[in-house]
Amino acid sequence: DNIDPTFVSCAADVAVNVDAGTCTTDAANVTLGTPTTDDNCSVATVTNDAPATFPLGDTTVTWTVTDGSGNTATCTQIVTVNDNEAPIFIETLPADETYECDSVPEADTLTATDPCGDVDVVLTETRTDDSCPSNYSLERKWVATDTNGLTTTHIQTITVQDTTAPVPTATIESSLAVNCENIPAVPTIEFTDNCSANVNVDFSETNTFNENNPSDYEIIRTWLVTDECDNQETYTQTISVTLVEFVDTVSDRACFDDGTIDLNDYLQNNQTGGEWTVIDGNVRLDENIFDPENVVLGIYKFSYAFNNDGCLNTTEVTIEIHEECVTLPCSDRNNVIISKVVTPNGDLYNEFFEINGIDACGFIVELQIFNRWGAKIYDNSNYQNNWNGFAHNASVGRAEKVPNGTYFYVINLKNSGLEPFAKAFYVGSK
Repeated sequence: DNIDPTFVSCAADVAVNVDAGTCTTDAANVTLGTPTTDDNCSVATVTNDAPATFPLGDTTVTWTVTDGSGNTATCTQIVTVNDNEAPIFIETLPADETYECDSVPEADTLTATDPCGDVDVVLTETRTDDSCPSNYSLERKWVATDTNGLTTTHIQTITVQDTTAPVPTATIESSLAVNCENIPAVPTIEFTDNCSANVNVDFSETNTFNENNPSDYEIIRTWLVTDECDNQETYTQTISVTLVEFVDTVSDRACFDDGTIDLNDYLQNNQTGGEWTVIDGNVRLDENIFDPENVVLGIYKFSYAFNNDGCLNTTEVTIEIHEECVTLPCSDRNNVIISKVVTPNGDLYNEFFEINGIDACGFIVELQIFNRWGAKIYDNSNYQNNWNGFAHNASVGRAEKVPNGTYFYVINLKNSGLEPFAKAFYVGSK
């Protein structure tokens, strides 16, 4: 017998997966099948060279058929071992979490293993914004890829939220007790937020001061702070103020026919915001105007109270209304010019003893002239600047005119309010 056997059909190609946890497949887990053979006489054996363990990839298995005479024939079968085992992460996988915006942790470092070789782990992070800058979500995705392109993916979702309101950088004293003179200025307060770069501060100040019934009161200062996610907090400072009243007193006199009196003229430093009231005297005010023309002579008192930076300031004005109304406006002694020399010689220069500077004042001039021994030589209760040295009383030698020499005058300007004038002057012929 010299005719070789034949394969009617070789065993079909086989594809299997690696055994779990390995990168190979044990032969026991591979079903090779059986080829179909034929021979003109008889088939003695059918064998193959399959390994005990199939490596990853393609392995060629050769089948050999032998007939009874020792004649042989071969065929080949391909066994393909596929890697269907994805990489496995080594560390504990991070779970979904919710964090405050200022405490979001860094992403975990994950590694992976695979029996078929090295594994590359890639992290990507995707942010999805919400309604405000500090509210958002993070998707952290770790993808482990082995050398055969198999991947394992883990996704962690982090919800980030801002629930914390801004806080002051310095302590705000919540309560103070002060005298109205020592009310502190509004402090400059800075606010910071754990996440927001911009903080809105709305400051307001109110007080319980009652101008109609002044008493101790409170000042309430409020800071309303809001961050970019509308988290709000209110900080309050309450100042208990002890009221102190400061009183300025002013006294004056006025004639009943001097005209109306503006009481505001008695106020200092342009004080405003108050109201004049009558505290003594039967009179009605026209706001700040007092008209004394038709009132009873006597004392009138008025009060003006106003809030001055938290304290109560009061100006009390006392005005005496009298009837001594004839004093004329020329009240400066320096305006009164009195002759120092009289030379009644007919040259019309220093011819008369004159009192000038009061022509428009309407004063009644009372003049007395004395010689050096104190004897009165001239007396006129309504002097008209017309004395030129003649003597009508106690002159030396009883001459018509006084002799040259030094004399003394006493001048009273009636109803002027000025003290009398008294001084020496000279009478001569040149």
